[in-house]
Amino acid sequence: MEKIIVTDVPRLAPDRLDRLTAFGVATVHEAQGRSGLVEPEIRPIQQGARIAGTAVTVVCWPGDNLMIHAAVEQCQAGDILVVTTNSPNRDGLFGELFATSLQHRGVRGLITTTGVRDTQELRDMDFPAWSAAVSAQGTVKATAGAINVPVVIGGCPVAPGDAIVADDDGVVRVRRDEVDAVLEASAARIAKEEAAREAFQRGELGIDRYGLRPVLQDQGVRYVTWADQTTDH
Repeated sequence: MEKIIVTDVPRLAPDRLDRLTAFGVATVHEAQGRSGLVEPEIRPIQQGARIAGTAVTVVCWPGDNLMIHAAVEQCQAGDILVVTTNSPNRDGLFGELFATSLQHRGVRGLITTTGVRDTQELRDMDFPAWSAAVSAQGTVKATAGAINVPVVIGGCPVAPGDAIVADDDGVVRVRRDEVDAVLEASAARIAKEEAAREAFQRGELGIDRYGLRPVLQDQGVRYVTWADQTTDH
């Protein structure tokens, strides 16, 4: 692994991040063709948080959080810190002191393939985190890694400068050059869902609205009454 710190990552405008936040993970994931979703092993340590931000990526050695210390300096308002290790590790690389420093710089949250600790403190200070584990296992600060290089988080490639959206449903990545298209598609999807919601409130059935009866017919599904079924047996 190259030992490198890349500075001056391009940032997304706050208004675009706020729009992604409002749409949330499920809508954004669907709007970009059901892509970019991080595997569900990366889970929120809290409920009710929804964020979007620019990815600042970190690669650490297992059990070593040296590069998180170095990454704090590279973070700006609107960022989300995205941390992984160069081989699988669930030690508690991140805790309340890191969150205090990042929160001061306007960082919106943490996504990590490692463990986090001080989870109650993180919830109390309203610093959201999504992690693969909760672990009190301590770490060292001994071996250099990399900052702002491409990483893979829960099976999803993330480049520095990409958008990250995270909420109770999980985490999704939006490629930086696709943000505008995804925003447009997300808005269209919200409008479509609102029309469907109004239809369902009037009593329309999804099986009719989405034209699913022919699908059932093509699959050979038969409708029978309870009495007929009882007689057949």
